[in-house]
Amino acid sequence: DVQLQASGGGLVQAGGSLRLSCAISGFDLDDYAVGWFRQAPGKEREGVSCISRIDGSTTYADSVQGRFTISSDNAKNTVYLQMNSLKPEDTAVYSCAADFGHCSYYSEAYEYDNWGQGTQVTVSS
Repeated sequence: DVQLQASGGGLVQAGGSLRLSCAISGFDLDDYAVGWFRQAPGKEREGVSCISRIDGSTTYADSVQGRFTISSDNAKNTVYLQMNSLKPEDTAVYSCAADFGHCSYYSEAYEYDNWGQGTQVTVSS
């Protein structure tokens, strides 16, 4: 039974940092792509970042490139999203998702079969 649990959200001032964690159980992280998504009130869900354990490659949305870093700890079966230089427009519910293979296989959120619950990130100005 695949389970993902996101945590680490909170309230932070603009310019601050947070680290989100996605703890994964039920499958071998080495075989999966894990993505972070976010959804702000009244907006569509958008992809933030993805990591492919097969080759270690990562992708980022233009809006977070250079500020966010995705990484994984295989020993802990956990994927992290380090968020620096946070902006008010980063405020959203952040969720992690996983599916077999490579990030390039999945261009839309609905294509991921496995999701964790969201964690709220609020950035004050």
